[in-house]
Amino acid sequence: MSTIHEISKNHLSLEDAFDICSNNKKIQLSESAVEAVVNCRKYLDNKIETSSSPVYGVNTGFGSLYNRNISKEDLTKLQENLVKSHACGTGAELPSELVKIMLLLKVQSLSYGNSGVQLSTIQRLIDFYNEGVYPVVYEMGSLGASGDLAPLAHLCLPLIDLGEVHYKGERFSGKEINKKFGWEPITFKAKEGLALLNGTQLMGAYGLYACIHSKRILSWANKIGALSIDAFDGRIEAFDQKVHAIRPQVGQNKVAEIIRNYLADSAIINQPKTHVQDPYSFRCIPQVHGASMDAIEYACNVFTNELNGVTDNPNIFPEEDEIISAGNFHGQPLALALDFLALAVAELGNISERRTYQLISGSRDLPNYLVANPGINSGLMIPQYTAASLVSQNKQYCTPASADSIVSSNGQEDHVSMGANAATKSYKVIQNLYAILAIELITASQALAFRRPLKSSEPLEKLVSNFRKKVTFIEEDRLMHTDIEAAKKFLFETNP
Repeated sequence: MSTIHEISKNHLSLEDAFDICSNNKKIQLSESAVEAVVNCRKYLDNKIETSSSPVYGVNTGFGSLYNRNISKEDLTKLQENLVKSHACGTGAELPSELVKIMLLLKVQSLSYGNSGVQLSTIQRLIDFYNEGVYPVVYEMGSLGASGDLAPLAHLCLPLIDLGEVHYKGERFSGKEINKKFGWEPITFKAKEGLALLNGTQLMGAYGLYACIHSKRILSWANKIGALSIDAFDGRIEAFDQKVHAIRPQVGQNKVAEIIRNYLADSAIINQPKTHVQDPYSFRCIPQVHGASMDAIEYACNVFTNELNGVTDNPNIFPEEDEIISAGNFHGQPLALALDFLALAVAELGNISERRTYQLISGSRDLPNYLVANPGINSGLMIPQYTAASLVSQNKQYCTPASADSIVSSNGQEDHVSMGANAATKSYKVIQNLYAILAIELITASQALAFRRPLKSSEPLEKLVSNFRKKVTFIEEDRLMHTDIEAAKKFLFETNP
């Protein structure tokens, strides 16, 4: 397998992009990308030299200052001032894994030859990526409409000896890191600062992360849900193919099949039942998980399209001899998708917590709180509180950011997506989901032990066996925080 990925116009999937980042592959521009970038820059330089017509962001001010013409002598200063003035982010720092994705997405977007940046500018971003130099970027400051302006300004400050970076666990100033590697600071040419700051790379990075992890979470929710069905001595009839065939929802039918396969050879599911049906949190797994599956698929399609697109402004078309000021930086497609994704994932947690509650309730011959001696032992009473707390917080995070818009830039930018806020809360929802599912896995594994000597299916017994190497059976009360963290780590590191 190659350890180098060539940036080109070839279609890039979310999975490929995530693989490039998570497996520490190096990146480089393909020959065709180099040619496209160089030709676009030559065209723009020639245009500036031979024309005095105002071109937004090239020889004019920005935002509501679009009507201020800038002299040729000040074009470099204009771009540097743009990056400096827009670096006004605040809040928590982005995790380095997300900054790394931002770098990849920025390089990809600039590589198509419609942005007018210098080859040396893109190459320095590639150097940052390949050397593990991750600029300090802050969560808050983007309206998700003129691009992710503030976060991208912080991403690009080190290009001009400013800002800060993380490198091998240490913090350096932009000037220090450039000196360490012998890199000369970039001298921006016309339009470059705008090309770097206009773009949806913060939203895109969060979206890529959210899509990949949403799929993982969905897979875990299906598998752990199936385990909970057996642990609760549930019925299989609700997953019958005939039931789902007469309601042709794609995700619902797929999830029903997944659950049937997980439980196919289970002795527990096949034993006679005294109850005629199960609570919704078990019986309606296909309908609920399936709806989330469909929503996740939609969001992933949106972010795949964004990954393969150009999102700065103005856009340059050298072959057509046109420079067009438009709005590809607007994050509305991503904002809606991120809000939808957060809701879809949160519902997986909502129904998971209900299964946890049912399992500890003392129903169906299971002991209260799943300990042999309840009273002196509280068992799994309080982990359900934790799950309920996380589920409640997720409900708050599911308030749609994209429903809001606040006018900026003196009325010139009069509708914004708030997609960056949608992005940051989707990340928090996903982190909460790993904890919620970890608690259900602890609970279902514990409950299953009280069904012995009957066994569940082979894949579910294998899951429990592997999990028991990290979290052992709970004989009496102990520090549950340790178990929850171990279970979360298991979910993060194990393939569903």
